[in-house]
Amino acid sequence: MILHKGKLQGKHALVTGGGKGIGLAIAAALLAEGAVVTVAGRNEGTLQTAVDELASLTGAKDRVQYIVVDVSDALSVKQGFERAQADKGAIDVLINNAGQAASASFLKTDADLWQQMLDVNLNGTFHCTQQVLPTMLAAGWGRIVNVVSTAGLKGYAYVSAYCAAKHAVIGLTRSLALEVASKGVTINAVCPGYTETDIVKDAVANIMAKTGRTEEQAKAELAAGNPQKRLVQPQEVADAVAWLCMDGASAMNGQSIAVAGGEVM
Repeated sequence: MILHKGKLQGKHALVTGGGKGIGLAIAAALLAEGAVVTVAGRNEGTLQTAVDELASLTGAKDRVQYIVVDVSDALSVKQGFERAQADKGAIDVLINNAGQAASASFLKTDADLWQQMLDVNLNGTFHCTQQVLPTMLAAGWGRIVNVVSTAGLKGYAYVSAYCAAKHAVIGLTRSLALEVASKGVTINAVCPGYTETDIVKDAVANIMAKTGRTEEQAKAELAAGNPQKRLVQPQEVADAVAWLCMDGASAMNGQSIAVAGGEVM
């Protein structure tokens, strides 16, 4: 059992894309700090499994719940967030973690793929932030952390739509951080490099299918860009996110922190 340390005692945190991978690790880290946590996502089965796992890990069954939400749909976000707040109170901490990545050369990126990357990665962040910001400003305290990617800080070939959306989230982070700087709310971004998640598993499978490389060789290719020559672990991202939510990080605002072993400086 993980005993909470209490630095987020009494705070309600909502984590989008919280059913697995980085989102699940973040939810566990916030629970360990005493927060009440709502995990959000599209797949109810995945979310129920996540809540069961989190309750078992932390012994905090009464402090964790889930909502089914499509972050790309403004009405879905509004209704889901209203349910979360009715059950657990105003949202003090928002982690915009939900995201999708799709690979295609620019000339094979059609309008539908382009729009999909914007809808989930950028518009989802916009919709969720608009739902929680008014109550944060009224309370004079709030934390919003956008889980972006090193693709928000540099370019990668064959993911132009994804990179464009993630760069836009960095721009939103910086602009909004200035708007709320004197109001007790901070907005920051955490930018993981290649992390051992389902998205990377898909990338590995894609490399294997297209090149004939083994799984080990495909992983090594992705890890090669990290000076530490390894994949980032979800817990490492979660630790950075959790710190940004605490009072000790109050001076951090508008920052984009790369968790990538030195790939981006």
